[in-house]
Amino acid sequence: MEKQTDDKPGVYARRRAHFAILFFAFLAVGLFLWHPDDLYLWIKALHIIAVISWMAGLFYMPRLFIYHTDAEPGSTQSETFKVMERRLLKVIMNPAMMLTWILGLYLAWSLYGFHGGWLHAKLGLVVLLTGIHLFFSRAVKTFERDENRRSARYWRFMNEAPTLLMIAIVILVVVKPF
Repeated sequence: MEKQTDDKPGVYARRRAHFAILFFAFLAVGLFLWHPDDLYLWIKALHIIAVISWMAGLFYMPRLFIYHTDAEPGSTQSETFKVMERRLLKVIMNPAMMLTWILGLYLAWSLYGFHGGWLHAKLGLVVLLTGIHLFFSRAVKTFERDENRRSARYWRFMNEAPTLLMIAIVILVVVKPF
């Protein structure tokens, strides 16, 4: 019986992810070439989709780390978590983060000309969010080598960081307080 952690399902998952990324890229390029009157709304919609995907990964990854911390290194459970963490990072989080940045910078440039205190604050918080993403990426590699030294409690604490940053970013974007 084939398991989802086997190589074959991983190849299929990678193909589906590559197809989704290519579809997303073709859609974006097609929109730029077509240049409809409502291009801004299309780019904004794609940006929101990318942000939601990225945030889903940032919320889920520390939960995987919490459960992985409790798994015995080398066990079947630990190896399953390694596959889940690696796929989440490479198939969802990395592409979503890149698209979020590309589309977000386009919106910041085309709509606001990179002006506005709220926009600068938001970009600063997105840089912090990217730092958390990179920290989680390094943690995936640490878990992959069975070298995690952090407790489940630590990962529960780290689970809150993306949430707090997301709340602040949404408030800045919607309210534009300064």
